[in-house]
Amino acid sequence: MSISIVTAVFNRRDTIGQALDSVAAQSFAAAEHLVQDGLSRDGTAEVVLRRRDARIRLVSEPDTGIYDAINRAIARSRGEIIGLLHSDDVFASARVLSRVADALSDPAVDGVYGDLDYVSAADPGRILRRWRSGDWSPDRLARGWMPPHPTLFLRRRVYERYGLYDPGYRISGDYDAMLRYLTRGHIRLAYIPEVLVRMRTGGASNGSLGRILRKSREDYRAIRSNGVGGLRTLVMKNTTKLRQFL
Repeated sequence: MSISIVTAVFNRRDTIGQALDSVAAQSFAAAEHLVQDGLSRDGTAEVVLRRRDARIRLVSEPDTGIYDAINRAIARSRGEIIGLLHSDDVFASARVLSRVADALSDPAVDGVYGDLDYVSAADPGRILRRWRSGDWSPDRLARGWMPPHPTLFLRRRVYERYGLYDPGYRISGDYDAMLRYLTRGHIRLAYIPEVLVRMRTGGASNGSLGRILRKSREDYRAIRSNGVGGLRTLVMKNTTKLRQFL
């Protein structure tokens, strides 16, 4: 079993090194790290090139947004399992990929997910929110449930059968894809009940009021287009997040 980690990045010189180190520190050896840089102007690509790690495969080229960049990296990946690590995030421990590989030793399982901690951008050691996702069941989708996307690892066959990310979304393409895989693909997910990723706050989905509003509109579009509910689902998706702060 081999794992491909995809990192789409644009102008993240100050954090990309920690993401690279996080992948390099994994105890699971059969992994490659595909960095898709959108022609950053702040020296991000140079930080990647200085790593000189044989497992890192960097491409720096223009793209139309984060989901186009992710799709480009997936298209050139080689692993049987594909996961994402955003340029502001890190794996919670050195054994994350080993835990993923163990969970996917069952060939009937299409993917795995775990829990997520949101940490302060200024102080990554400070946890602000704790997302404990719990076991997946189809009826939870209508109540706004979704697995934490940064913790999701899928077999290549899922992307091949049910498509990549829709670049028509600017923020909620991950939500749309997960709903598509779960409702149309009926994929089988396994839950790893531990924190897999630490994610800095202030990303594309929550960086400003305008982005939050756009995300809500895109979430509603994904909910409707995948047939999992309506306005009630959107409201529950947002209100259930409140428990993450407790």
